[in-house]
Amino acid sequence: YVPPQIRKVQETVDDKKREELGRLKKMVNGLINRLSEPNLSSISGQMEELYMANSRKDMNDTLTDILMNACVTAVAMPARLMMEHVLLVSILHHNVGIEVGAHFLEAVVKKFDEFCKSDAEGKECENLLALIAHLYNFHVVHCLLIFDILKKLVSTFTEKEIELILFLLKNVGFSLRKDDALALKELITEAQRKASTAEKKFQDQTRVRFMLETMLALRNNDMRKIPGYDPEPVERLRKLQRALVHSSGSGKDTQLRVSLESLLSADQVGRWWIVGSSWSGAPMISDTKGQAQQKLHVGKVSSKIMELARKLRMNTDIRRSIFCVLMTSEDFMDAFEKLLK
Repeated sequence: YVPPQIRKVQETVDDKKREELGRLKKMVNGLINRLSEPNLSSISGQMEELYMANSRKDMNDTLTDILMNACVTAVAMPARLMMEHVLLVSILHHNVGIEVGAHFLEAVVKKFDEFCKSDAEGKECENLLALIAHLYNFHVVHCLLIFDILKKLVSTFTEKEIELILFLLKNVGFSLRKDDALALKELITEAQRKASTAEKKFQDQTRVRFMLETMLALRNNDMRKIPGYDPEPVERLRKLQRALVHSSGSGKDTQLRVSLESLLSADQVGRWWIVGSSWSGAPMISDTKGQAQQKLHVGKVSSKIMELARKLRMNTDIRRSIFCVLMTSEDFMDAFEKLLK
């Protein structure tokens, strides 16, 4: 039972929260609507201020919703517009924190998986794939995810998937070759094998042939063979990104090295790629409740070590315990076992 006066307080809090979120959505929407290459610097600065003034969760949810509504439509979006939107996410990812990029990436990948399974006629899949490709172009995500998506598309290998493979390779093929040439070679071999077994399945063979030619052009590093390939816009925006990212760690060290499977099962196993977001329900963390927890009793340790711990300001039980384990272990395996306990 909730007494009326407490119920009233809860309702007003909910209303207040709703009002605040509405206001925040308007502000973010206003900034996103004005987003373009020349004013990217000022808009990313204002976004950072909003991140400092509001809760991260509210900001991440609002930004992701607005960007998804702007970029994921049934018609193909202009490539330039996509790049500018993703570049904003990338700058916030590097300047504010990796959970910004991680939240957006997870939403995009889940939506992409949904649309791949459905038989939607629109261009939503291409738009979502473009977002993922540019997240890779602007160093938010590692090439591991791109290869996972390509492998998945190659394993299904219908006409829709061939279109998506071509689209993705045209956007990020040469970057993939630079990052992991061996994985790309394996993927090309697998695609050739699939194409030879599925020859009878397709009435229109030209798409398959074109895809294989594109893949061979990638393998031979021959840019001229790929029609409409233009790396210049991405390069220009990368330069702009380098200018706008404050920290020196704008490159590979903030990339999310996460697989497709991990992103799709994040609700079940936790988000290990965001600090503090993994949880004890994850399958890789064994159930320790059943085990009798052997607490390290500080009494067992000699007074000499305790005195040393005090001198080095090990001021909590857990710090003292870890310190004593490290000082009294016979070897690294013994230390490992004791630390686990």
